[in-house]
Amino acid sequence: MANFGDLLGSFIQSNMAQSGSGRMGNALQDLQANLGRMVGGQGGQGGQGGQGGQGDMLGSLLEMAKGTLGNASQSPMQAGGLGAVLGSVLGGGGKSVKGAMTGGALAMLAGIAYKAFTEAGQAPHASGAPTASGASELPLGLRAPQTAAEEQAMENTAQLVIKGMINIAKSDGQVSVEEIQRIVGKIEAAGMGADAQEWLMTELRQPLNLDAFVAEIPSQEVAAEVYAASLLAVEVDTPQEQDYLRRFAEKAGLHPLVVQHIHQSLGVAV
Repeated sequence: MANFGDLLGSFIQSNMAQSGSGRMGNALQDLQANLGRMVGGQGGQGGQGGQGGQGDMLGSLLEMAKGTLGNASQSPMQAGGLGAVLGSVLGGGGKSVKGAMTGGALAMLAGIAYKAFTEAGQAPHASGAPTASGASELPLGLRAPQTAAEEQAMENTAQLVIKGMINIAKSDGQVSVEEIQRIVGKIEAAGMGADAQEWLMTELRQPLNLDAFVAEIPSQEVAAEVYAASLLAVEVDTPQEQDYLRRFAEKAGLHPLVVQHIHQSLGVAV
């Protein structure tokens, strides 16, 4: 069975659009500057917040990125060493599902989604449930999974994010045989197993079915993460890609303000 947490990091790293790294840099800068004030007392920055707080998933990454991103000029990609920071976002940090998620791409995507909903004043479905202390718990991705069910939910989210990146690549035509071979070859070179390669090849070959894909998405948080990842996968410079994003947002029920804030976090024009 493919480990989708590990596969997500490898897939993003191997298949980002040319501007994807710059967009990730913009997102990390944005989250570092703004996410701490949003989570407030739910766990401080820099991995000091304790269980359930920002420090569980994204805080340590942002602390590591602070020096590099804090010295960046107008273009975050001009900062020396940013590639190592992005590698940490993508790399996961462990072979288990929990380890792969903890330092990985889902933490960044969950942060983008959480910030977008907060700034838009929207209450997404399946928001964090109250904890024993009465505080609202951060969504999965911004905190470590506490149960096997939560680990599986994060694994499912990683799978949907990968599907979303594949689907937007299909929006202006089917993926060619040569492109499939290139993508799968890079995943194999990254050390992913035969199960992951087989699953990926099957997904790449299937025709685009947006309605069926949206039906798989369990919540607006996950839809927002998929949307953000889609902006990493392509340049969004064709009418077909722009139309796909519009239709995905509409079918998934993402409010236009949420979409606008996702674009702003990644530095992509709406």
